[in-house]
Amino acid sequence: MATELLKLLRTQLEDIDAGWSIGSFGAIGEFHQRPDDVLTVNDSETLVRATEKGGIRIYPNSLNQIETVAYETLSPRAHRWSQGVVFCLPEEQALMNQRSVLTELGKDSQAIRSEHREGILFDMGLAQTQIDFCIRSDNPELIAILRENEGKSLQAPGNPAMMAILKSHPHRVVLSKLGRVEVYQKIGGPDTGGVSPDGPHTHVLPKLLKAGRTHSANVPVPEGYIPCASLHPASPVMGPAGEDIPFHAERYDAFLSILQAYGRSEYLDARNGVMQAFNEFADVDSFATPETRVGRTAVKNTLRQIRRIGEWDNDSRHGEWLDAWQTRFDRVIEQDDADDELIGHQGAG
Repeated sequence: MATELLKLLRTQLEDIDAGWSIGSFGAIGEFHQRPDDVLTVNDSETLVRATEKGGIRIYPNSLNQIETVAYETLSPRAHRWSQGVVFCLPEEQALMNQRSVLTELGKDSQAIRSEHREGILFDMGLAQTQIDFCIRSDNPELIAILRENEGKSLQAPGNPAMMAILKSHPHRVVLSKLGRVEVYQKIGGPDTGGVSPDGPHTHVLPKLLKAGRTHSANVPVPEGYIPCASLHPASPVMGPAGEDIPFHAERYDAFLSILQAYGRSEYLDARNGVMQAFNEFADVDSFATPETRVGRTAVKNTLRQIRRIGEWDNDSRHGEWLDAWQTRFDRVIEQDDADDELIGHQGAG
């Protein structure tokens, strides 16, 4: 299994349309590539890749411990869905330092790019279970302010450190037991027009952090495990900014192979049931609604995919069949499902 997982990681690292993230529910670092990005580090053997905007490193020595889960989530838009892969560790192995105050860690000797290894690393003190969310800087003025406020919460009244961080735009470095994401671009905010820069970026969202969760409820993480890195394979229905695109059959087939290898059995069973009903043109009353939320999500997403494939293939023979099935099974999106696209594109930061 580790051999197949290594192959998956290497293949996806080389796909500029795939995205990566390391984070928790509300604090995350994302690595995305664009066609005109300049590769500065590229070593698929050691699972590391970087551009002038950011980078990612996955630790290959952890592959035998990883529980890999591929999944699909609902979109609030009835013509599409989201997809991803989480790489999880058992809870005890996933734990990071959970520091709650600003803490200097010294030079970042493990920085992806050699020219950044003299930069000073500070843990921001977000107290997250499976990540240390850090900043890195060689700016003497910023470093002095951070050192003056070490041991304090960045949210403490009158603490000038957070404002200095937002003004100086230091590198962000998000660490987990499975790897690191580094972001060199500006922090999304007033200096970026209130939006996240295109490509690698970070988010720290206080409202989500208050929930104290390690991940979105829409991601089917096995009990006793915590996600420590995530992959977002190229979507067949969404572009890099979350925009609609024409159905992309090759991307659909590529992720289906991943889903079949690493998806949860209850999702795959429900999906297979819908596909069998579709192939047999079965009556809607012959199909029982799955008892689990995962199963119901599978039914809705599979019906959406059948419709998109039919539109792409210019095959309208099953239009009435799909209408009946979607009226029965895909009329209402559960409350939490409206959050699914937020997790892959978490606001400005």
